[in-house]
Amino acid sequence: MNRTAEDLDRLIEEFRALPATSDRRREIVAELDGCADALPFLISVVADPQEYDLARVEAATLLRLWPPSDPATARTAGRALLIALHDPEEDLVRQYAAMALGPYANDPEVHEALAAALQPDAPLVRDNALAAVKEAGPSDARTDVLRKLTQDPDLGRAATRILTAWGRDLRGSPGRRSPGDH
Repeated sequence: MNRTAEDLDRLIEEFRALPATSDRRREIVAELDGCADALPFLISVVADPQEYDLARVEAATLLRLWPPSDPATARTAGRALLIALHDPEEDLVRQYAAMALGPYANDPEVHEALAAALQPDAPLVRDNALAAVKEAGPSDARTDVLRKLTQDPDLGRAATRILTAWGRDLRGSPGRRSPGDH
């Protein structure tokens, strides 16, 4: 949704004036659905570990649904989601951040974080990270990660389904290029 600069400024000012745990903060973030001019604000909300958790969840969701088209802003958004992914205090924020990383998975740091989040020692975010990898679509690196994951007792079947849907060989050697990869 396109908002005027005045509307956006008013909402952000209201947001900042509210108590830290006011659910109105989440509502304001939700009102910015589809507002490209709000991206810097959404990025700042998701990256701030002191911010209201449900506002951060909403911001992560919007960054997933409306990723920035500008590469520099997209990189900043991806890095903000990584900050949220690594927040040890906010499990729900971590889950939503993992799920929101799909559109940013071409960034090597995001890819590495998703690969790490798929490991068995990250049980809280594994399913969300797998959903982000699936959403990101096929690439050599993501195919390699999923091939390794096919033997996992919890996510192996899902990884196999994704590879099959992508038309990828399940036993390909790591680093092997598949047709259409860049």
